[in-house]
Amino acid sequence: MNNNDKIKFVIDGKDCYAEPGQSIIEAAKANGVYIPSLCHVDGVKPAGSCRVCNVKVNGRNLTACTTPVAEGMIVENDVPDLNELRKAIIEVLFVSGNHFCPSCEKSGNCELQALGYRFQMMVPRFPYEFPIKGVDASTALIYHDRNRCVMCKRCIRTITKNGKNVFAYNSRGGDHLYVSMDNELASQFSGQEAKEAMEICPVGAILKKETGYNIPIGERKFDKKPIGSDIENN
Repeated sequence: MNNNDKIKFVIDGKDCYAEPGQSIIEAAKANGVYIPSLCHVDGVKPAGSCRVCNVKVNGRNLTACTTPVAEGMIVENDVPDLNELRKAIIEVLFVSGNHFCPSCEKSGNCELQALGYRFQMMVPRFPYEFPIKGVDASTALIYHDRNRCVMCKRCIRTITKNGKNVFAYNSRGGDHLYVSMDNELASQFSGQEAKEAMEICPVGAILKKETGYNIPIGERKFDKKPIGSDIENN
């Protein structure tokens, strides 16, 4: 399909082209434009959970992961007010969980931490909550720290065993909503499945046991290059 058969739209003044049915975040990535997100997974039905991917379409704030591209669409992405909104969301996520980076095994590979660096977060403007949501280390291979969960639903939407979801929301509708793990299903994980569960989580809420701190500082994913640079420099 050549550009004449594609949908033409504009992001921050740049002419871009999209396949029919592509979301803004997918089309932006294909055109070398990075739109930050914590809940988006390529090839998985979007949830719009984190709101970090908010963009302006014709002056209206919309989530880039759930909004399809339309012909002639004008999208604002890398602009001061949106970046400030994203920074505020990142700060809220930091203060609403136990995100003490120096003691977290995901440090250097954590997408929340990497976004904090990208948006130059220093001291959060909001008070820390330090909620106690609990830790589940009862299975052989998975350490599930709910205190670090950012409720992105990536684990809920992608991790299955025997055709069943391993993770799910618990206490839906209450003030203490959290992600729970089906211990029976998680106990059947292979080492590779446990590794994939750890990697799908953008933070340190799901860890494969006995793998922490095995990559030295300087060699971790976001030590080498900032988040989004693989899209912006491809």
